[in-house]
Amino acid sequence: MKFPSAIASALLALALTLTGCATQPSADAGWITVFDGSNLNSFNRVGDANWRIDDGLVIADLGGKDASYLVTKESYADFQIRAEFWVDSDANSGIFIRAQNPAKIGADTAYEVNIFDKRPDPSYGTGGIPNVAPAIVPLKAGGQWNVYEITAKGPQLTIVLNGIKTVDVRDSKFAKGPFALQYGGGVVKFRKVQIRPL
Repeated sequence: MKFPSAIASALLALALTLTGCATQPSADAGWITVFDGSNLNSFNRVGDANWRIDDGLVIADLGGKDASYLVTKESYADFQIRAEFWVDSDANSGIFIRAQNPAKIGADTAYEVNIFDKRPDPSYGTGGIPNVAPAIVPLKAGGQWNVYEITAKGPQLTIVLNGIKTVDVRDSKFAKGPFALQYGGGVVKFRKVQIRPL
């Protein structure tokens, strides 16, 4: 019996899959979802911002006089992070990586991948790493959903915001540590946060 070519191809693919000769690669292979919209079990809270989950998002829009953080319970050395976030134009936020003291996060003890459209020194605003690398391309994040792709491999740090590289620098101050999501003011939302150890 002869099948039309489209049906024959489909039958061959099915047969190979059933016999284990073919597998579909996962687009998320190696990625660990740290926040999926359902809980904050992977984080410790530092500071007094009103972090909460609402409709699959983790949101903060009120805090005390100091910045507040969601700090991962796990520590990481070489990795890639993918984080989807939304901030208003007045927000002060960021993702701190390789934090040396998980109870006291800051730009002097971690690399701060900044989200701060109105930072007084805009070169270290959104897309930059304060005290380490100004943004190659100054970008704004306020009022829209954004994707940060952060790669740390040894001393090489690469930041990509919405497909545009903003930092490509070598710095060896911090080799390993947890990462943290920051609330420093305005409205801050994270929708999906993943990490892939390298």
